[in-house]
Amino acid sequence: MKKPMFTAAMALTAAMMVQAPAQAAEYTLRLAHFFPPVSGQHKNIAQKWADKVEAESDGRIDVEVYPSSTLAKPPAQYDAVKNRIADVTLTVLGYTANRFPLSQVVELPGIAKNAANGSCVLESLYDEGLIAAEFKDTKPLFLFTHGQGHIHTTEKMVKEPADLSGLRIRRPSTVVANMLDGLGAKPVGMPAPQSYQSVQRGVIDGVALPWEGQLVFRINELTPKHTEVGGLYSTAFVMTMNKSVYNSMPADLQKVLDNNSGSEWSQIAAKVFDDLDLKGRIQAVELGHEIYTVEGGSENPAWKPVLDAATENYLADLEAKGLPARQVYARAQALSASCN
Repeated sequence: MKKPMFTAAMALTAAMMVQAPAQAAEYTLRLAHFFPPVSGQHKNIAQKWADKVEAESDGRIDVEVYPSSTLAKPPAQYDAVKNRIADVTLTVLGYTANRFPLSQVVELPGIAKNAANGSCVLESLYDEGLIAAEFKDTKPLFLFTHGQGHIHTTEKMVKEPADLSGLRIRRPSTVVANMLDGLGAKPVGMPAPQSYQSVQRGVIDGVALPWEGQLVFRINELTPKHTEVGGLYSTAFVMTMNKSVYNSMPADLQKVLDNNSGSEWSQIAAKVFDDLDLKGRIQAVELGHEIYTVEGGSENPAWKPVLDAATENYLADLEAKGLPARQVYARAQALSASCN
């Protein structure tokens, strides 16, 4: 009887080992962002980063991704990480107005040629310490921009600044608001996810968005007229985490996070945005939309004086507050020329 009992005991032990759950993660990070779960930003930035961190930590770090503003509304996501409502966020700097004025220099006309170029500029400004003080409340992982922003309208085609007069245009940040105001438009502040409903209800006449945003937030469905002003503006983003959570981790897990930070991930994010820009424009063409491309972009004589004035006003305002805006702007221009 002993042999059958021993065999049965071994079989039971083996079965229990097979059924035993994997060892629980030592740290669980909640990553919040505002993009839809079907978007490239969710799948190819947020979730890809989460999967890579989990794999390289051998499961000791678990990352739960919360898309569509489920943990915090877009304007509150940075503070949500600061106050540990979330542990990590991917968000727009301009959604928390006046907090990152030097970082948002990259949003000014003529800086970003595309997402790859703008992201290189912004990440370099941070790595060189020129804007690092603006992020003292959190632990930045990487910074990036989307591609060039354009103007998309429901009824009126915009070919020159005068055509913007009185139009209610969604803007992503105060930098873009000042520019649109100078062009004669009526800027309306709102996060990108709110744009569809606002356009649909006639609350606004159009949006300032890159082609990527037109695709991801389905605005191409509502705005059949598009104005490309090359170099008009870009928007700055950050992926950042709670500083105390990072500091509480052992050195080897901090290294996993450090290895998934900086310029490499800045460019991964940029490629996602640049690829989506191409898809968004192709979609508008396939829908038979009217696209007007301003010759010379932001250097066009009809647009340049207004855009130059908006840039000067922004820099002068920051300098009056004691911030080295012109130094950062000059470096941003140099980086834009050298970042490939």
